[in-house]
Amino acid sequence: MYVALVHTITHTLPELSAMSDTIEFTKDSYFGGAPPLDESVGWAVIIGFGLVFSIITTFIVWLSYKYTGTKETSEHFNTAGRSVKTGLTAAVIVSQWTWAATLLQSSNVAWQYGVSGPFWYASGATIQVLLFGVLAIRVKEIAPKAHTVCEMVRVRWGLGAHKVFLTFSFMANIIVTSMLILGGAATVNALTGVDYRLASFFIPWGVIAYTTAGGLKATFLASYIHTTVIMVILVIMIFQVYFKSYGTDQIFDMLNDIIKKTPEQCEAHYAIEGVSFYGDGSSYACGAVEDNEGGSYLTMLSKGGTMFGIINIVGNFGTVFVDQSYWQSAIAARPSAASRGYFLGGVVWFSIPFALATSLGLVSTALGLNITADEAGSGLVPPAVAHHLFGPAGAVLVLIMLFMAIVSTGSAEAIAVSSLVAYDIYRPYVNPAATGDDILRVSRIVIVAFLLLMGVFSIVLNEIGLNLGWVYLFMGIAIGSAVAPLWNMMTWKDASAKGAICAAIGGSIIAVITWMIIASAQSGEITIDSLGTNEAMLGGNVAALSSSAIIHYIMSKIDPQDYDWKDMNAGLVLVEADMSGLDQDDAAELKDAKAWITKRGYLLSFVLIVLWPLLSIPAGVFTKTYFCFWVFIAVIWGLFGAITIAVLPIYESADEIRAVLYGVCGMEYEKKMEYELAKRKEDATVHDVSSA
Repeated sequence: MYVALVHTITHTLPELSAMSDTIEFTKDSYFGGAPPLDESVGWAVIIGFGLVFSIITTFIVWLSYKYTGTKETSEHFNTAGRSVKTGLTAAVIVSQWTWAATLLQSSNVAWQYGVSGPFWYASGATIQVLLFGVLAIRVKEIAPKAHTVCEMVRVRWGLGAHKVFLTFSFMANIIVTSMLILGGAATVNALTGVDYRLASFFIPWGVIAYTTAGGLKATFLASYIHTTVIMVILVIMIFQVYFKSYGTDQIFDMLNDIIKKTPEQCEAHYAIEGVSFYGDGSSYACGAVEDNEGGSYLTMLSKGGTMFGIINIVGNFGTVFVDQSYWQSAIAARPSAASRGYFLGGVVWFSIPFALATSLGLVSTALGLNITADEAGSGLVPPAVAHHLFGPAGAVLVLIMLFMAIVSTGSAEAIAVSSLVAYDIYRPYVNPAATGDDILRVSRIVIVAFLLLMGVFSIVLNEIGLNLGWVYLFMGIAIGSAVAPLWNMMTWKDASAKGAICAAIGGSIIAVITWMIIASAQSGEITIDSLGTNEAMLGGNVAALSSSAIIHYIMSKIDPQDYDWKDMNAGLVLVEADMSGLDQDDAAELKDAKAWITKRGYLLSFVLIVLWPLLSIPAGVFTKTYFCFWVFIAVIWGLFGAITIAVLPIYESADEIRAVLYGVCGMEYEKKMEYELAKRKEDATVHDVSSA
């Protein structure tokens, strides 16, 4: 009954003003001609937005330091005082996990596989954040003084393991940052005509200023602002597609019409002769979908979509568990916030790829826009659809959304790398007597150098023909073998150092060999294209994660370490006597937080990757009613995410905001708070007397 009601409401939404069969194509690809925006718009976003947000964020951090009594130390620069609350922790997680790929690649898989693509993108990359919440609590339990994950590796397993996992951590940061810039440069180039090499080089400049000035706290504040902007634009997009322009019934009918087209009808639709519609760089989304139930875009029974889902699940464990930025957020959070923040962050993040790709990704195919496979693989589905829906304003919205994702995640990656260099290279190997000022100086130098180098590296990737989609699928092969040892390091006292080293290196070698064998067996040669197939990527990703886990388990059983968890925090040393955030540790609180996140994290992970897909199998090819309810879930989830992530951090930070406002107005915050407390006691006394 509830589903029928939702269907009835959606069915009455406004008619589409210009149906897909009236679209005229004047070029072979959507962005094959002149870009929709002037080049000056691209430069305004790249330089202007970067400058504006740098000024705003730096100013907010300065106000915080000045009026809340916070001191700028190396500890605070890299840990944000270890006292970040739930709402801001969640916003930071959403920000860190919202890459260019989140916004762009998710719609690409919707363009390829239909509804299964957005679901598997979202669910397959949410469970890692949920499960990492367990490790976040473990950090608070056994290593509250830690700065980096590699510090903990060094204390438990020694210098040999430290160097191995430091290498994997750097690889994770490099892959993530290069993907950010790669996708951003491709979109800026397509929308504005700015040379992708110049865009790649200058995009990082929007991050450098405020990250260098304010450290992790500035990164967190900027992440909140950027995430809020992204969620607002997300809501605009999904409402434009499903409430203003189309309605689910119209999209349902158009998607069913597009799969019924014969090759001849597809040629006529795109006004192009002799074009194949699958399997090469000039392919369009037209005709039945290979290996989907009924050839439909509206089904979860998709071989390609399921295969992508497995790759996504396996590959993304590496980019969470091996990425220092997630460990850094755990270190920065309060004990209670570490569990709830990661859980809430995962729930909210799910809405971004799920809702955005279910709207923009599906409607790109429903309308039959002339987006080629090359353009989709480069992440250009969202800007193409937004431009079609809104004109130049839509292209600007996607450009802003993308820039927010790049600079927020880029800032977190830069801080992560600077912490690794400062605490895992400079301090232990170069200058063991490093002071807080030394750490600050090195951290700031590394931030600038890393971001500039990543701009250059993304240009190199583009020149050798690796687009956003290829790099996204490859990342699990590169770093997935480090996941199991890091999990075991925090949760299994018998996990051995030798086993960890052999698992990480051996698993990586096995993954690469498997990847190449499958690619060669399929096509008879090893090329970028053959290595980029779903089958080859799937084999490599699974081999990396599974072989590593098996190796570490066997070797640790043969020669267990029997580690005393108390030695972990005892072996960690603060550079400065900054104890902020370290006086909040409470065994009972941590125990409750661990139980809370363990129960909910495992349960929601099971729902997202097992229960929900199984429940959708009986539906087969979606009916209009089922598709309407599917979209309804996406819309409601998106709204919940947007409201939560915008309001909760402000609510929780009311005292700090009040302190700054009082300070700006020339009032002494402490005296004001004493007055308010006395007033509350007085009011309570009056109430008690009157009640008596």
